[in-house]
This record gives sequence, C-alpha cells and structure tokens, in this order.
Amino acid sequence: MKRQPFASRLAVAVTIGCLSLAACQTPAEPRIVTKEVLVPVSKSCVPSTFRDPPATPDTDAAIKAAPGPGELLQLLAAGRILYRQWIAEARAVLAACR
Repeated sequence: MKRQPFASRLAVAVTIGCLSLAACQTPAEPRIVTKEVLVPVSKSCVPSTFRDPPATPDTDAAIKAAPGPGELLQLLAAGRILYRQWIAEARAVLAACR
C-alpha cells in the first residue's frame, strides 16, 4: 500500500478540523441598535398670510368694453397701482427668504 504525501494528509486534516469547528459554532445573537437620525425638513419662508395677486379692474372684458381712451387709461392705471402695491409686498417676502 502506497502512503499519501504529507501535504495531502495535512490538507485533509486541516479541512476536517475547519469543518468540525464550523459545525460547532453557534450564531451570535443579533445586536439591535436604535439610533436617532436628524433629517433636515424644508420649511416655507412665505407666510401663510401672503395673499394672491389682487383682482384688478383692468380685465380683458373691461378693457374691451371701455367706451373711450380716457376710461381705458383709468382702468389700466387702477390695475397698475394695485399690482405695484402687491409687488412691493412680494419683494419684502422674497427679501425675508434670502
């Protein structure tokens, strides 16, 4: 009977040893870790009291129905004044957001 070389016998012994150790090992208890994670939340800088653009007297229907250029200019001027006031409010809100 021919003897096996030392290296192959050693490899078989190491393999058997590793398998026996692996079979005996019990799984570790899972670690449960609770962590608090802070997530930034975006917040609107526009106040809820900020109003929509105003309803102006210079609607398409009113402009078409204007009897003359004088009345047409009065409608446009009244609308412009209201819009300029609203734009001033909007600029103040935007400046606060920056």
